[in-house]
Amino acid sequence: MSHRPIYLDCHATTPVDERVLAAMLPYFTEKFGNPASINHVYGWEAEAAVKQTRESLAAAINATPEEIVFTSGATEANNLAIKGIAEAYFQKGQHIITVATEHKAVLDPCEYLKSLGFEITILPVQQDGLIDLNQLETACRPETILVSVMAANNEIGVLQPLAEIGKICRDRNIIFHTDAAQAIGKIPLDVQAMNIDLMSLTAHKVYGPKGIGALYVRRRNPRVQLAPQQHGGGHERGMRSGTLYTPQIVGFGKAIELALAEQATETARLTQLRQSLWTQLSQLEGIHLNGHQTQRLAGNLNISVEGVDGAALSLGLQPVMAVSSGSACSSAVIAPSHVLTALGNSEQLAYASVRFGIGRFNTTEEIDIVAKSAIATIQSLRKQKTLV
Repeated sequence: MSHRPIYLDCHATTPVDERVLAAMLPYFTEKFGNPASINHVYGWEAEAAVKQTRESLAAAINATPEEIVFTSGATEANNLAIKGIAEAYFQKGQHIITVATEHKAVLDPCEYLKSLGFEITILPVQQDGLIDLNQLETACRPETILVSVMAANNEIGVLQPLAEIGKICRDRNIIFHTDAAQAIGKIPLDVQAMNIDLMSLTAHKVYGPKGIGALYVRRRNPRVQLAPQQHGGGHERGMRSGTLYTPQIVGFGKAIELALAEQATETARLTQLRQSLWTQLSQLEGIHLNGHQTQRLAGNLNISVEGVDGAALSLGLQPVMAVSSGSACSSAVIAPSHVLTALGNSEQLAYASVRFGIGRFNTTEEIDIVAKSAIATIQSLRKQKTLV
C-alpha cells in the first residue's frame, strides 16, 4: 500500500478544513441564490451569508464591513489595489515604492505600470529579509502615490514592520498597501493601528477554499479612491463587478473565524514544531536559515543547504515529504528564487533550498519523520558528491 508524502507546503495552499466545508455545502444546493437578487428569499439568504463574511473579515482586521471588496483571490486584489491606485491618482504622481522580495502578484503589476511610464522604486532587503526603514523614508517623494510592502513573505515567512511602515506613509500622505495573503488569521492585523489603507487577503492559505479573496479599501481618514479594473454591473460598490461566489465567500468567513479563535494556541504549537525541525536539521554543518530567526510566521522554516545539487535535493525529498524548492518555474524557465537571491544567497544556495510550510494538521511525529529523512537525504547527496 502506497502512502502519500507528508504535506509541508502550507504557504502554497492548505487543505479545506472540514468545518469550513460543512459551512459551505448548503450554499451549493438549497441556498444557491444570487446575493444580488433582492426580490425573493433565495437572494436574501445569500445576501445575509455574504454580509456575515464581510463582518467576520472586517472584525479580523479592525475595519468596517463596507470596506471589504470581494475578489477571486489575493492576485486579483493586488492588481486591483496597485493598478486601481495608479489610475485614480496618476495626476498627483506616478511614483510607486515596493520591495524586491514581494510576490510576483505585486512585482508584475508594478512592472506593467513601469511600461506605461510610472517610476517604480524597488527597495532591497537586509540579509534577514527585513526592509531598512531609513531607505524607505529616503525613497519617499512628493510624487509618491503608493507604497506596497507585504505583511508576511510567502517564501521565508519574514514579518515586515507594518506599523512603522504605515506611520511613514501616513506622515507623508502616501497610500499604504500590504499583501496579507500569508498573514491573515496567523498574526494580529489592525488596519487602524498600522495605518494600512489597502490590504489584500485570500482564503486558501488559511484552510478555506481556493478562488476567493478580498481587498480592504479604506473609506475614511483618508478615503481611498480606486479605479475598477473589472466592469459590468457595478457590484462591490463599483470596484469589482461580477456575481459574488457565495459558497466560497461563506467558506472564507468560516475559515477566518476558526483561525482567529485558534490563533494563539496554533501559533504556539507551530512555533514548537518549527523549532523542533530546525534544532534537528541544524545539527548538520552547512545548513543556513533564510530570513529573520524569530520575526517570521510560526509555521515557516526556509533553509539553504551547502554541498548538494538543488534538483537532486528536491528529488530526494519527494518520496517522504511535499515541500517547496528554492527554484521558481515561470513560463517553463527554471530560475533561482528571487526572494532567496535578494537575501544575498548565491544561485547554488538559492537552488539548494527547501521551504517547510508547517500547518494545522501536521503532528510532532510527522516533523520527526521529516527531519530524519531530510538529514539522511542531505548526507547521502553529500557523500555521492565526494565520490564523484
